[in-house]
Amino acid sequence: MKLPINYQQQKKLISEKKTTHVEILDGYLERIEKYDKKVNSFLTLMKESSYKQARLCDKLFSELGEDVYKKYPLLGFVVSLKDLYAAESVRTTASSKVLDDYTSPYDSTAVSRLRADGCIFIGKTNCDAWAHGSSGENSDYGPTKNPWNFDFVPGGSSSGSAVSVTCDFCLASTGTDTGGSIRLPANFCGVVGLKPTWGAISRYGVVAMASSLDCVGFFANSSEDARSLFNATKGIDGFDATVTNVTPAKLKNDYTIGIAKEYLNDGVNPQVKNELKRVISTLENNGFTIKDVSLPLTEHAISVYYIIQPAEVSSNLARYDGVRYGHDRSYFAPEAKRRIILGTHVLSEGYYDAFYIKAMKVREKIIEEFDRVLNEVDAIIAPVSPTPPFKLGEKAQDPLQMYLADIYTVAANIAGIPALAIPSNITTQNLPLGFQLLGKRFNEEVLFDIANKFESVNTKHPGKAQLL
Repeated sequence: MKLPINYQQQKKLISEKKTTHVEILDGYLERIEKYDKKVNSFLTLMKESSYKQARLCDKLFSELGEDVYKKYPLLGFVVSLKDLYAAESVRTTASSKVLDDYTSPYDSTAVSRLRADGCIFIGKTNCDAWAHGSSGENSDYGPTKNPWNFDFVPGGSSSGSAVSVTCDFCLASTGTDTGGSIRLPANFCGVVGLKPTWGAISRYGVVAMASSLDCVGFFANSSEDARSLFNATKGIDGFDATVTNVTPAKLKNDYTIGIAKEYLNDGVNPQVKNELKRVISTLENNGFTIKDVSLPLTEHAISVYYIIQPAEVSSNLARYDGVRYGHDRSYFAPEAKRRIILGTHVLSEGYYDAFYIKAMKVREKIIEEFDRVLNEVDAIIAPVSPTPPFKLGEKAQDPLQMYLADIYTVAANIAGIPALAIPSNITTQNLPLGFQLLGKRFNEEVLFDIANKFESVNTKHPGKAQLL
């Protein structure tokens, strides 16, 4: 059967009785069975519970018709879960052998809220272990591959989540973004990726990487689907004290978008740079005002990030000692050990002031810089990555080069602002290209509105990977 390309189309197909929720789930599971061995996007399938949910969705729709969406606004929305998300009675590994046989006793807040709104969970997806990575190559269960070309990385750390959406294994997926771990795989796989404002969605029940940077977010085929998932999960839950309830920003008929000269420097691949210029021209030709801005301190964001993030990683991973759950620390893979050692070093006596405290002071300056610029414009446009997808193994032996893949994404996490990755075109090598929008804190609705307008006029959307 032809699977829906977005949730609105799915609702239309269900309403017209052209398919059922069980048939849609059949279609996804058939594709997973046929193709996932090529890309390695799933670690655990939830067949029994997903069919139970799908049958309940069909029953509810037959009884209530269109009125069912008043109570269950995401009825039958098939979602995969990055394997950092706790889901009751389901294996949760963080793609690490440390947690190889761990089963979650409860749902994370995001999972429980999506479940309450009617979502169907199809399975848990592969990722860089503990979310440590930019390529999807650091999973203890093998790398995820880019379905556009199996020789290339899909981006990380939420690799399996992005791949599951672009392969039509599900309609959307959850991810986490600590320094670009949603936006980078979204960009490399040609799907929409949302990193919300830090504090917009509860992190309760999601395996922590670096707590002051981690954001719960989503992959989808359209910005409207990402918006629906965001609105279903945002807000105070009583478990995460950093979460805030915020009134959505007011939308406009015309927006001013800033482009920082620092984002079009010589370090950007020519195809990425030319595509960003084409997107800017498209926006300008469709009523958007483009304004030159400057963000000079963002060049320090990558340095700040790779001090704060390992420090918090070393603290968060200390709980995995094999005493309460999971295996002992000998099961940690090289990347986790590297970050634990680096984080312990910057927090140690004699280095804490020289590195960590200094990084926190620069972080405050970066936040102030974004606040200043975002008071002048409604959003900032930027590349997601300085390059298109790179080959598997190309940077695996050079951690510094791998870390630099995050150079255009980490600033949003340092500043705590929302960012939305949007696919726009393909390279001459038939790999996806895209860009990101950065906005004021809690102004996700503005980013969705700009993205919707761009999607309606963009004539070069990359579409779906054809290798499958």
